[in-house]
Amino acid sequence: MLAVIFYNLSFASCKSPSTRDEYIEKNKTSANTESGKSDTSEAEYEIKEVARDLYVVWSIIFTDTDRLLFTERNGKLRVMENGKLIDKPLMEFEEVSSEGEEGLMGLVADPDYKDNKFIYLSYAYSSDGDLKVKVVRFKDNGDNLSDEKIIMDNLPAERYHAGCRLKFGPDGKLYITAGDAGERKLVQDINNLYGKLLRLNADGTVPDDNPFPGNPVWSYGHRNSQGIDWYPGTDILFSTEHGPSGFDGPGGGDEVNIIVKGGNYGWPVVSHEESKEGMISPEIVFTPAIAPASGMFYSSDSIPQFKNNYFIGCLRGSGIMRLIIDENDKGKVLSTELMPEVQFGRIREVMQGPDGAIYFSTSNRDGRGSIRDGDDKIYKIVKKN
Repeated sequence: MLAVIFYNLSFASCKSPSTRDEYIEKNKTSANTESGKSDTSEAEYEIKEVARDLYVVWSIIFTDTDRLLFTERNGKLRVMENGKLIDKPLMEFEEVSSEGEEGLMGLVADPDYKDNKFIYLSYAYSSDGDLKVKVVRFKDNGDNLSDEKIIMDNLPAERYHAGCRLKFGPDGKLYITAGDAGERKLVQDINNLYGKLLRLNADGTVPDDNPFPGNPVWSYGHRNSQGIDWYPGTDILFSTEHGPSGFDGPGGGDEVNIIVKGGNYGWPVVSHEESKEGMISPEIVFTPAIAPASGMFYSSDSIPQFKNNYFIGCLRGSGIMRLIIDENDKGKVLSTELMPEVQFGRIREVMQGPDGAIYFSTSNRDGRGSIRDGDDKIYKIVKKN
């Protein structure tokens, strides 16, 4: 069973921090003390604005060094070319439902994008009064999309806990996070898609080596995972997960999990520091909640002190959480730090660009944040010249 490290060791008797500065203060003692790497306060990097006047940017990808695509939760797939935002969306998904946390969400390019130009998106829509999520594939023609193919449909959704992060793994398979959609009693049943991490071939078929024959489920017992990535050069998969929100358990309990094939991660049977035989405990539990909305390993040499660190976009935590990983035990987190320089409100997507910069988006226009001038925005962290 994996070790658990508590973000707030005395969370049961402590009040939640009311400001971002309190989160930073609670993290200071653990950040970088074991890794031997430079503290970010001494790092020679800077943060630059990339784009503004956007709406809840959920996913960002690059199709080449000069072209960036991103999803806005209200249904627009947008384009930036040579640093300029194109006014007209590449595509607007009219059937998207975005009344709560759901909407146009995941976006990923095919591993063979240079040859086939395929991109994959996930979005919520209403079907006979019920919310569903579908994953679709398109051919990206530069100024339009064509050749639509439904990769997976009827994923569970509701206004909350709809997933739905997409990412290709080092094995070339498509991984999809599915939330519990408020039906936590179904999460422990592998014969449905509630609260699961799914694994498919790029064409939507089920791989022969999945843990449950003919079943897209890769792991289960998840509440609402929205960030997955692999330690660079390995098949070690990290996943972020939103913990209970009061109505379904004590607040907090946000998780970072190390995902294994066929693993049961406990929801809703256990959460926080609880454990049970046959269920895998998280590597880290964050209480009070940070609301982890993404997860990304940094693999570039551009900002050396960040190499192989794991970065999490935090909604309630209002920033980016940096995790320093043990290079000798790549499934172990040595320390954490809520980056003090990132002070732009709620942060959703975090990703690495081909230029070695770390790109991230705000989520202040989602009804829960304080809207600032020009929100929502995309920023990037770059090495200071």
